[in-house]
Amino acid sequence: MIVEAAEYGKIFMDRLGSGAFLTTSDGTKANTMTVSWGNLGIMWKSPIVTVMVRQTRYSKENLNKVKAFTLSVPMDDTYAAALAICGSKSGRDTDKYAATGLTTAAPQTGTVPVIAGAGLLHFECTIVYERLMDVSALSEDLQTAWYGKDTAHTIYVGKINAVYKK
Repeated sequence: MIVEAAEYGKIFMDRLGSGAFLTTSDGTKANTMTVSWGNLGIMWKSPIVTVMVRQTRYSKENLNKVKAFTLSVPMDDTYAAALAICGSKSGRDTDKYAATGLTTAAPQTGTVPVIAGAGLLHFECTIVYERLMDVSALSEDLQTAWYGKDTAHTIYVGKINAVYKK
């Protein structure tokens, strides 16, 4: 198990900056967005993933309803075009699955699906903490670079219920 955790952590750290699929659900319909910021670690004696979602995102509405998410991390650049679409289009206006050809698969735990396909590392998470960022607590250079005219993020800490590759 320790070997697998180390391997999964390495994949997460190596690939998250290139983008991962954060999938949410409103209970009946799934939506996927691209994230490229996050953390993997241990908190409250549990393995966790931390992701950040801006206030204006459609996925945030789903996160507030279902309190769970999945993260599907590509292990190579195969999904680059789909990540670009999922990171630039809103699920309010676009069926991202039709636009990208992505499909979902049933999760091993919970109710939020994962992205189907080879070459993905999946994290299934239940939200255990969320908090709107206090942008004023950031250094001035980060405030200017990332939040000048845009909304703050909500930080979501998800307890990892399952991690696996297909």
